[in-house]
Amino acid sequence: MVEDRGKEVVVDIQTVEDWLSHAQELVPVALDKAREVKGFPGRWKMIISKLEQIPSRLSDLSSHPCFSKNALCKEQLQAVSKTLKEAIELAGLCMGENYGGKLRMQSDLDALSGKLDLNLRDCGLLIKTGVLGEATLPLAVASSSSEPEAAIHSNTRELLARLQIGHLEAKHRALDTLVEVMKEDEKAVLAVLGRSNVAALVQLLTATSPRIREKAVTVICSLAESGSCENWLVSEGLLPPLIRLVESGSAVGREKATISLQRLSMSADTARAIVGHGGIRPLIEICRTGDSVSQAAAACTLKNISAVPEVRQNLAEEGIVKVMINLLDCGILLGSKEYASECLQNLTASNDNLKRAVISEGGIRSLLVYLDGPLPQESAVGALRNLVSSVSAEMLISYAFLPRLAHVLKSGSLGAQQAAASAICRVCTSAEMKKLAGEAGCIPLLIKLLEAKSNSVREVSAQAISSLVSVSQNRREVKRDDKSVPNLVQLLDPVPQNTAKKYAVASLASLASCKKCKKLMISYGAIGYLKKLTEMDIPGSKKLLERLERGKLRGFFSKK
Repeated sequence: MVEDRGKEVVVDIQTVEDWLSHAQELVPVALDKAREVKGFPGRWKMIISKLEQIPSRLSDLSSHPCFSKNALCKEQLQAVSKTLKEAIELAGLCMGENYGGKLRMQSDLDALSGKLDLNLRDCGLLIKTGVLGEATLPLAVASSSSEPEAAIHSNTRELLARLQIGHLEAKHRALDTLVEVMKEDEKAVLAVLGRSNVAALVQLLTATSPRIREKAVTVICSLAESGSCENWLVSEGLLPPLIRLVESGSAVGREKATISLQRLSMSADTARAIVGHGGIRPLIEICRTGDSVSQAAAACTLKNISAVPEVRQNLAEEGIVKVMINLLDCGILLGSKEYASECLQNLTASNDNLKRAVISEGGIRSLLVYLDGPLPQESAVGALRNLVSSVSAEMLISYAFLPRLAHVLKSGSLGAQQAAASAICRVCTSAEMKKLAGEAGCIPLLIKLLEAKSNSVREVSAQAISSLVSVSQNRREVKRDDKSVPNLVQLLDPVPQNTAKKYAVASLASLASCKKCKKLMISYGAIGYLKKLTEMDIPGSKKLLERLERGKLRGFFSKK
């Protein structure tokens, strides 16, 4: 092959200036030879037009102040000289009609034209990338602690430039080194990373070599997780090749691509774009068949996508409901189950059709079983809260729904406890359900939540209590709890940030028929609070104030 014939090395050329002179001397020789060729006129005309551009590119390169200090310049001049020698050799063969066959020569000329394109492009890129701005030290995988920061940046900048310059094998070697550098010092790479470097990495995702694609996506995954160049990655066309890797890449490639999508899908715009590029189906397939890490990453990506209301129907059409319920039942990692419950919470937030789909696929049972764990999660309670209004009380009773909510109130995170209190408000609309909530042990747990630091938790807990105390059995339990009245009185505080006021008034009004409770309310300062709430027109505050003041007056005269 001509490529083999062109591997001669001029051993006496050492410096970058020598290589420049050598290339400049070869250009006119190559042009003269090319112009003399009679055969293959179309191909040679194109080759000549490219040869004529080389002097100006060499001039631009050599005029840079750091031209003689940069290893990439020397390598580029060596590549240009090799291509020029190949042009001279091919021209000689064509003139003497001394070649093995017309088809082979056509192929060799096409390859030469491609090499000239690469040389011209790479000379331009050397200037554009800014890599010539600093002298480059010998490339090292890891810099010693004594090496100045500027030198590390220079070294890294050259490495990134190598991803854009030269043939595929050279880029492969640069990629190998970059993977190691990212492991050792990711910040050094991020400090000098430019948009053109990101574009080069994205292009490598479509390389024919699976190993190059795998290493490129490994670097891209690190960049995505760093959160420093998400917009560049997406705008440079990352999503389509990334989705193809999720679909048909190697095990490592699929994992890294899925983790990248997980991070990028946190943006609603990118989540929509993933849907637009056909990303839902391969992600769902990873949830069905992937390994533990890929499965969790795919579930999280779909959860992020499900947060965008307008694409939820697209997700449903691809069968996401069944897949997420299956993950709840059989997910390899706990994280996968958590993402699945969050996804179901998003899907059931407002769409009645999706609520029915979750219920018909057995979603309520799976969510409740998931809640039985030692640390009940907020998302599962939230999903159940979205669903309870669409199912009968009989079904909820058969699933021991209220005892399970009591478990959440006792053992869940604060967010889960808040969601459980909210679910109680939604489901306990009948006297029977309110009575069952009391029997399940919810009331003492709700009273305890009135002490929470979060105002929203206090509000929903007070709301739940104000609903449950309409049943006499529950009222008695509230009266027996020593903390109930003091906690509720504290929630009469008229400050604007206290949004539980009206529920505290309603709850205390239900207890005001009890002399002991009335005395406690007065002793904890309820009258002072209620006077201010009456001025603010808080419902029920005036009536409760009057009852407490009458009781206080009767108590005054009885002492006489």
